[in-house]
This record gives sequence, C-alpha cells and structure tokens, in this order.
Amino acid sequence: MRVLITGMGGELGTRVTNLLEADPTFTEIVGIDGYPPRRRISRVSFHRIEPSDRRRTVHLVREVDPHVVLHLGVYEPNAHFDPTPARLGTRAAAVSVLGAAASCPSLEAIVVRSGIEVYGRSRGGPTRPDESAAVRPTTPWGASLAHVEQVAAEAGQLAGVPVTVVRCGPVVGPSFPSPLGRYLRLPAVAVAPVLELPFSLLHQEDAAQALLAAAHARHDGPLNVVGPGAVTASQAVRRGGRVPVPVLGPGWWFASAAAQLLGAPLPPHTRELLVRGGVADGTEATSVLGVAPRDTDDVITQLYQWGDVARVATSVPGGSR
Repeated sequence: MRVLITGMGGELGTRVTNLLEADPTFTEIVGIDGYPPRRRISRVSFHRIEPSDRRRTVHLVREVDPHVVLHLGVYEPNAHFDPTPARLGTRAAAVSVLGAAASCPSLEAIVVRSGIEVYGRSRGGPTRPDESAAVRPTTPWGASLAHVEQVAAEAGQLAGVPVTVVRCGPVVGPSFPSPLGRYLRLPAVAVAPVLELPFSLLHQEDAAQALLAAAHARHDGPLNVVGPGAVTASQAVRRGGRVPVPVLGPGWWFASAAAQLLGAPLPPHTRELLVRGGVADGTEATSVLGVAPRDTDDVITQLYQWGDVARVATSVPGGSR
C-alpha cells in the first residue's frame, strides 16, 4: 500500500512516519514538508517542498498516486511558526495536497489531523462536544482546522473515498512544540481567578498511534481523540510548582506581552483554553480506532518532568530560513 504523508518534518509527522515504517502494510512511504524529518527514517522517500509551492506539490501527489493520504500538514500558531505564516501554510497545504489527491485513481482513503478547537467555545455551546456537535470555531486556529476539514470533505466526496478527520485534543509531550506546553512551564503563569473551566490534553505518542490506526480503519467522519480526565490551568500550574497569577480582563494583554518576552507566546486558542476550558467526548474514537490515550493527569506530570528546551528560529511555511 502506498501512503503519502504530509507534515513529515514535524515532531508528530516524523513519529507517525516511524510507525508507518514498522508496519508492513505500507510498502511505499512518501513524505512531503517544508523542512526535513527530525528523526532518522529508513525506508521513506522524502521531498522537501514548501506548502506555497503548489505546482511541485500537485505534481508529486499525482506522480505518487497514493492509496492513503495522511495529511498532517497543519501548522499550529506559535508552535514552530508565527500566526500568519502558520495560517497561510496550513491553507496552502490543504488546497494543494488534498485537491491533487482527489484526482488520483488509486486513492482509497484520506486521513486528516484536526483538533477539538473546531467546536469553539461560544456561549451556549456544548461543554463536552461529541462528533455530532456543530463546527463553530471561535479562534483563528480553530478556523484554520475547520477549513482543512472542509477541503478534505470535498476531496473525499469528489474521489468517492472515506475521510477520517482526527480531532485531537491539545497535543503536548516530550520535545513537542506546543505554545500551551511552553506557557505552562513559565515560572509564573497567568490564570483566570474565577470560573476557569477544565481542559483535556493528548500526549504526542497517543496522537501518533491514533493517526496510524485511522489509516487502517477507513472510518468516514470525524473522531475526537482526547485524553480522559481534565484539569484547570490553576491545578496544572500548582502541580508543576509554578506560581499562578490571577488575571482579569485587560490584564491578559499584559500577561500575553510578558509571556511573549519570555519565549512563550500566548495565541488566542491557548488563552481561550486556559480561561474557557476545552474537553470533548472521545468515546467513539476509542471504539473505532482501538486506541486508549493516557490520562490528562499523566500528560501534565510528564510536562513538568521535561528538561528546559530553548526555542530556536526555523523556516516558515512558504518562506526562507
């Protein structure tokens, strides 16, 4: 089986690639990203192509003619890239890759990485949405993911193949580039003093296992993949031995500016998570994929056991180094 994986250069993409290499079902693995994989790969053909280079991307996808497309080429703001390049790179990759895949004669399935941010946190919305809940993003990151889902659905409909949308909870883990993870590890962390709601997390390894399982399952529709349990920001901060700093209203502007100076930018979706929470019902994903993510409490414990990691400059999607 030929599989094309986008976003191979990221931590999650590289880990999923390692799992594909260990699975004899996938006899040919082709990867694409704007920067190379971060771990050793053995039987993969990798192509370094910027998301903005539509001509080369479309040519490669059609030349590979994959049976399965694993589209992980989504770029979270302030993870590796600043918000604008992340948004543009996410949009360009979806349109180029999934649009070209729809015309491939051998295509059998599409798997897309998305996130529970697509549900948004609007007033009156469900506090623990399942897959039947409406997609109503309330942050730029959620809107980017919703656009990827829409493009994938149109590609799947055109090709007549199932599209599995893996809506991950916020992904953190050892060495994983996460604005939430960086922020929670600051010495002092701004939190909402009242009415803060809990959120669930997903370990990077569990996210990778779920995406591999989705490549086999051929499920048509979204699946929420989240760790069981939830914590509030104050609970997480105290567990890590950090100092919670209560902040109200305009105080968040100053908190965001301070976090930026300390190398932990606070994008809108992260701030929303800290204040308004973020959980989802992952029952169906556990049943369909057979993957049981570790508890959110365990993910938090590992978060504070990491060594310090310095943020370094890297290339941006569609840009130069």
